[in-house]
Amino acid sequence: MYKIAVLPGDGIGVEIVPQAVKSLQAVAARCGHQFEYTEALVGGVAYDSFGHPLPAETLALCKRSDAVLLGAIGGPKWDQLPVELRPEIGALLPLRKELALFANLRPCILFPGLLQASTLKEEVISGVDILVIRELTGGLYFGEKKREKTPDGGQQATDILTYSTYEIERIVRFAYQAARQRRRRLCSVDKANVLESSRLWREVVSDLALEYPDVETTHMYVDNCSMQLIRYPRQFDVIVTENMFGDILTDEASMLTGSIGMLPSASIGGQVGLYEPSHGSAPDIAGQNKANPLATILSAAMMLRHSFGLNQEAQLVETAVRSVLEDGYRTPDLVQASVGDAGIKPVDTITMGDLVAERIQTVD
Repeated sequence: MYKIAVLPGDGIGVEIVPQAVKSLQAVAARCGHQFEYTEALVGGVAYDSFGHPLPAETLALCKRSDAVLLGAIGGPKWDQLPVELRPEIGALLPLRKELALFANLRPCILFPGLLQASTLKEEVISGVDILVIRELTGGLYFGEKKREKTPDGGQQATDILTYSTYEIERIVRFAYQAARQRRRRLCSVDKANVLESSRLWREVVSDLALEYPDVETTHMYVDNCSMQLIRYPRQFDVIVTENMFGDILTDEASMLTGSIGMLPSASIGGQVGLYEPSHGSAPDIAGQNKANPLATILSAAMMLRHSFGLNQEAQLVETAVRSVLEDGYRTPDLVQASVGDAGIKPVDTITMGDLVAERIQTVD
């Protein structure tokens, strides 16, 4: 019995999370597992009901669960709230901190069926398989923030970027261990030519590299990395970087896969892992049954692998997604990206969820 806290959140979250649950139920039926789901409010809808985007009841549920499945949070409705009550600041960041989720894993894998969905040339992106590991509880997002009035009547805003040796060592060791399970290449991304925090980051990585002689270690400035991801993405195996750089680079990397709707994520490090798609709440299409649920379904596969140790079951989900895509099924985001691709079969959110769940029962 695995206990899963289910937090649909805002916008399309309430549409995509049930599709991931369908896949988990299909895995349970085929493989004889039991998953217990308990749903709770988080984000803007939680603020509307409880006056806070992360109610104490929701946090307590997460802490006593084996894993957390999250949809998406936030939206224009709550943008005018005080900063500490906005869903992204008041729910997501403290949830990561309370659960000690210091490592964010975002695999960027191009499924063969989506080779024509990217805006980049096929010869550039064919075979892309990158794992971006992002430090998740430090840096600018968690640093001291303040505003002060200036003598001219304006304002001055300050965000403090801080990293300690311990925080850097923890995430970099994690990344080295991941690289050892893959193609043994690690690229550390920083801005050491400008930032003191990045100079410390590079020093720590250089020292740790001596302990991992079996892994090829390289360093790259973040601006160059953003270019190289588009120029020659297959050079990368594992990328490790700090919080804000990882946030930005993974959104860019998602375009290698055809859509940000294909990018799952796992936030781990503590006793309870958090699994969510990398995209946002997409309020412009919320309630229209148009959202791509595959990133959420693939996040559920990461849950099976990283929280429950069910590697074969995770592969079942990933193989089912691959099979559905190879048969031409596409949600609207992928239809738009696949103009000119023959054999496209447009489907909505629910149908895509049904197709993947059905394939889980039949694929080898």
